[in-house]
Amino acid sequence: MPSNSATVRHLAMEAPVLLLAYGLLRLIDGLDGARGPGLVWTLAHMMFFAAMVLFGVLAAAVRPLVPAGARTVATVAAGAVVAGVACFLWVIAGDLSVAFREAAPLPEPLWIAGPLLFSLGLLALLGLLVAARRVPVWSPLLLGAGVAAIIIDIDFLPPAALILLAALSPLARPAREGSAGTLVATENGRRARGERRIISA
Repeated sequence: MPSNSATVRHLAMEAPVLLLAYGLLRLIDGLDGARGPGLVWTLAHMMFFAAMVLFGVLAAAVRPLVPAGARTVATVAAGAVVAGVACFLWVIAGDLSVAFREAAPLPEPLWIAGPLLFSLGLLALLGLLVAARRVPVWSPLLLGAGVAAIIIDIDFLPPAALILLAALSPLARPAREGSAGTLVATENGRRARGERRIISA
């Protein structure tokens, strides 16, 4: 089993960390009882924008980790995530620019479809990675819990982001511990060392 790429390992951590930063800055911005344009508000939205971009890239990056037989389903799931990300970015851009929001408002059906596509796409990808033994079964369960927390109350974003961080943390490892590939590589290494000892003797 090939190791997770450096891109996947970094994105699995950086995307939820940026989402956590957005959630914390959002809470800080609301301490005065109002949320609105300002330095903290703008910085928070920039973090949110960056986080969503990284989630989209992560979805595309993990697709090759899915076995070839499920690659079509993985492609559809990754496409759903990217479509959901596009909707989020559209809204964030509108928040940052009133002119953009007035010129190109997000169509009303996409307000629901975007988050739904994003969430279901990520869940599907993690489910496929469970089947491929890339992540443990609790990974998509945690992801679902994190998404549910955000749906319940947007102010739950910081703990939800930490849950998403935990859900994606298995992808941050170079290779899944105890995987067949790791065991084979270890056994091959032992054999090679044994052969070298025999030759040197």
